[in-house]
Amino acid sequence: MHKAGYVAIVGRPNAGKSTLLNVLVGQKVSITSRKAQTTRRRVVGILTRDEVQLVFLDMPGFPARRDTALNRLMNRSVIAGLHDVHAVLLVLDGLRLDRRELELREAVPPSMPLVVAINKIDRVRDKTDLLPFIRKASGQLNCASIVPVSALKRTGLDELVDVVSGLMPEGPSLYGADEITQSSERFLAAELIREKIFRALGDELPYSTAVDITRFETREDVRRIYAEILVEKEGQKPIVIGRNGEKLKAIASRAREDMEQLFGGKVFLDVWVKVRAGWADDVRALKRLGYGEP
Repeated sequence: MHKAGYVAIVGRPNAGKSTLLNVLVGQKVSITSRKAQTTRRRVVGILTRDEVQLVFLDMPGFPARRDTALNRLMNRSVIAGLHDVHAVLLVLDGLRLDRRELELREAVPPSMPLVVAINKIDRVRDKTDLLPFIRKASGQLNCASIVPVSALKRTGLDELVDVVSGLMPEGPSLYGADEITQSSERFLAAELIREKIFRALGDELPYSTAVDITRFETREDVRRIYAEILVEKEGQKPIVIGRNGEKLKAIASRAREDMEQLFGGKVFLDVWVKVRAGWADDVRALKRLGYGEP
């Protein structure tokens, strides 16, 4: 008996959803950083085993601030995604449970199975706190199962996969056995650049920063990628570029290295920083950048 289905991964910002997805899939398909709202669009990761194929949809952190069109689109994307799957995986940030998780629970359709993963248990100093928290979470979230895990330490993941697999419908695989993501190389290139921006700038990072892949060409097994890092104000350009262009060079170099590893070939990467005022509140600009897509 073979099973296959879709699973939405949801949770508050920085709960470790993207790290969990990457570990489950065995490859980086979703970018990670310590900054909140690193994930802005749903990312597909595919886990294939002999008797089951799980297609995970990594959703933006919820709820996002509602002060821009970008954040409102992200919130709508999460809500819509909860209706297009066979199960929902709610990732908790350690022993943290408040209105954000309850708000997410209310958004899940009553008939939709909900599995809760208590992530980052490696950071729980007193493990005797786990059982009372599990009872509390079970009572408040009304879920099918609760599984303590650590994506970072890779513990509890087999049990989590078994629990989620049990909720999937019978059927053939939805993708090829060697596929790990549905995301295009163009999308992945933009995401990898954005990840390096997050990591290079840290607290200096302007929140309203995006990456626009203006050209993506493949010639003789070499991918030639031209990208623009978008900021909203002229004063933000020097933050991204750095003194003598050192930060921008580091961002491009590290992104290119990851692209070559992920794509399995040589990459030429050309990156510029451009000012595009108000892009995060411009619905047409957001759709052109792909944020209006599911």
